[in-house]
This record gives sequence, C-alpha cells and structure tokens, in this order.
Amino acid sequence: MTSPTPSPVSPTTRALTPVSKVLRLCLHALLFGLLALAAGRAVADSAPRAGWAIAACAVLAAVYVGGVRAPAVHGSPRAGALWLAGLGAAWAALLAVSSDGLWIAFPLYFLELHLLRLRWGVTAVAVTACAAIGGYLAHSDAVTPGAFLGPLLGGAVAVATVLGYQALYRESERRRELIEELITTRAELAAAERSAGILAERERLAREIHDTLAQGLSSIQLLLRAAERALADGAPALEHIGRAREAAQDNLAEARRFVRALTPPDLEHGSLAAALERLCAGVPGPRVRFSLSGSPRVLPTPYEVALLRIAQSALANVVRHARAGRAEITLTFMDASVTLDVVDDGHGFDPSSVASGSSGSGDGGFGLPAMRSRAETLGGLFTVESDPGQGTAVAVTLPLPLEHVEHPEHPEHPPHAARSSHTSRTARSERPDAVEAL
Repeated sequence: MTSPTPSPVSPTTRALTPVSKVLRLCLHALLFGLLALAAGRAVADSAPRAGWAIAACAVLAAVYVGGVRAPAVHGSPRAGALWLAGLGAAWAALLAVSSDGLWIAFPLYFLELHLLRLRWGVTAVAVTACAAIGGYLAHSDAVTPGAFLGPLLGGAVAVATVLGYQALYRESERRRELIEELITTRAELAAAERSAGILAERERLAREIHDTLAQGLSSIQLLLRAAERALADGAPALEHIGRAREAAQDNLAEARRFVRALTPPDLEHGSLAAALERLCAGVPGPRVRFSLSGSPRVLPTPYEVALLRIAQSALANVVRHARAGRAEITLTFMDASVTLDVVDDGHGFDPSSVASGSSGSGDGGFGLPAMRSRAETLGGLFTVESDPGQGTAVAVTLPLPLEHVEHPEHPEHPPHAARSSHTSRTARSERPDAVEAL
C-alpha cells in the first residue's frame, strides 16, 4: 500500500519489509473474517434478506481481491481511488441489507488512509463513519450513544494508528539512510587512507632513492672522472675506468627514472607551478589565488613533492579552521632558493598554543609539525605568523642544490643564507599588506 503522505522513500518503490507484510496479511484476514461473520450471521438468523447479504459479501470480497491483485491500484492514486469507490459501493449494498456490515468500516478506514493523501483519507474516514452510523440507525429502532461513538472512535483509532506507523516508517528510513551514508563514508575514508598510504610510501621511496642511490652514483661518477684525469694517457686502467663511469651514469639515469615514476600524480602532468594552480582551482570554500614570481626552473623531485604537500596541508588548514574568505599561494624562485608563501584572511590563531598542544584543533595540531619537518629535512626554513583576527601566513624557504643554483653575475651579492633570511623577513613583514591585497 502506498503512503498517503510523501516520504523520503516511497513504500511502493521498495520491497515490503516483514512488518509491512504482516500488517497487510492482518488487514486481509480482518476483512475476510468480518465478511464471513456477516454472511454467517445472516444464514444463522434466517434473515429475510440473507441471500442478498451473502451476495453483497461475495461481491465485496471479489472487488477487494481484484484490487489487491491489480498492480495499478498500488502505483496510481487514481486507480486506488476508483478501487475504493467500488469497495464503498459494495459495502453500502451490504450495509443496506445487513446491520453486520457495519464492522467492515474498520478495515476500510485503513485502506482509505493508505491509498489516499492524508487530507482526503481523513475525509473518506469521516464519510465512512457517518455511513456506518446511518446504516446502524436504519436497522435499529433504539438510538444509543454507542451507535455514534463506535464508528467515530474506530475512525479516530485508525487515523492515529496510521499516522503513528508513518512516523515510525519515516524515522526508520532516516536511520537506514544514515547507516548507508556512514557505511559509504567509511568505505571512502578507507580508500582515501589507502591512497594516502600508497602516496606516502611512493614519496618515501623516491626520497630514499634520490638521497642515497642517486647521490651515491653521482659521487662515483665524480670520483671516476677524477681518477681519469689523474692517470696518464694510455694507462691500462683508463678503459676500465671509462666503462665503470658509463655503467655508473647509466644506473644514475635509471635511478632518476625510478624517482620520476614515483612522483605524486599531481606532478606527473606538469610543473610544480601548474600543480599548485590546479590545487588552488579545486579548493572548496574560500577563493584561492596563485601567483608565480621569478624565473621558474626544474626542481629536484623531493623539493617539488615537499612544496606541493606543504601547500596542500596549509590549504586544508585554511578550509577546515581559518574560516577565510580569500587566500593566496605565492611561489618565488630566487638565485639560490625557492620560497612558498600561503596567506589567508581568516580569524587566525596563536601559534604558541599549537606548539604547546593546547589549541584544541580537530587534527590535534599535527599539520604544522609535519610541514616543518618536510622543510627542515631539505635544509629549509619554515615559519608561521598569525594572530587572532589577523589571518595567517605560512612561509617555507628551501635552499637549492648547487647544480640548480643560478650563479650571480656580480660577486658582491650576499651569500645565500643571508639572502634567504632577508627574503623571509621581508615576506613576513609584508603579510598584512598581502592579506589586504587579496
């Protein structure tokens, strides 16, 4: 049976639950039992119109069975209303020839409330109760309060029962949807954790290969070149040293290929700047802008991975904690270093409280130490500046390896350490202006 009021999931669109099946069987049993009672009493009392009463009971049973077995009755409100009209006509005929037809009103109440909308269902129940009262009065000379109270109380009980069942059904559906959502969320979380674990292991392997195997092979090449220069021309060992240097070079190229293969997917299809720009475009919530300063160059894979992960972690903090409306990521290439700044206009926080573990943030304050660890692993400098109500600025500066440093034309330029320190102080001092410029 369809529900008279809209629900999140219509009962007609879902298989009947065991409780619904039992209720339906009880309704069938109630109706046929009352019809059998009316027909039996007509025969037992030798009523003048017993034949008509039995015929009316048979017609009512036939109309009921036909509607129960007709799919259109359960799927179309119009078909359900027509079926109820046929049942009502057959019941009126039974009520006209037998006062025992009065009891059929009770199962009709439930049918009307299930097949019609609530407003029309309650109206149909009231009409049915009035018809039952009129039928009883037509067959009885005495007028008693029970003649009125019985059908009316029966209708009220039916309305209360159906409304209570519908409320329980809706609550059950909400619980079912919540459980399904929790199961789906748990599966998505498990998949995300597996993916994060795979990416973290790939990053670790790439970093280990780069820092150990690749660096060792590069050192072997340098030593073999030095050995070649130290030997005299025509020395017998020169040929073996040359072959060893070529083998070391081939293996170094293979190690670098492994490192590139283990690069995070965000860096597989473009540069670090392109990955950061895609990251800014996909952030939900605040409007994030990306800017690039200086002359871009290819960075070692561990540097790109570290900068990308720091940017992702910083933006995650902006989305979850800062309640910011705008944020900006700036990637700056300098002669001997690369700097990443993440600035937002959120409500800010006290960095000392995070450092002491008393911030009470939802992630326990592990994001900032992880970012600092990534930067310090590569010999970089990580700083956080924030005040309550003043936004937050995260800055990381990584010194470039010697082979990636652009040598200045003028020897009077200051050393790298002093340049990086000065740049970091300048970026931090200009943070309020940067926030305003957003």
